Amino acid sequence: MRINLTKKDIINSLYMQVGFSKKISENLLEDILESIIENLKKHKKIKISNFGTFSLKFKKSRVGRNPKTKENKVISERKVVLFKPSKDFKNYINNNEKN
Repeated sequence: MRINLTKKDIINSLYMQVGFSKKISENLLEDILESIIENLKKHKKIKISNFGTFSLKFKKSRVGRNPKTKENKVISERKVVLFKPSKDFKNYINNNEKN
């Protein structure tokens, strides 16, 4: 089952747990996300300890095929974001699944 976590959900969680106003919680979240994005653009790799590593990978253009129509189409070159969870993050997830 897939559950979407929205920015609004995170803001409400910050509001309830930390006690900041919703506006301050929203600004805090926006600043954190902006910092991650800007540093990723600048340095191509970001490690957040005990969480994981975000990295940028460049993909060359290639020919792809629409499975329904069998039509060939060029997929343009682009950068993609990869995430590799840390060992601590993996252990936390795996230990909590057993409970």
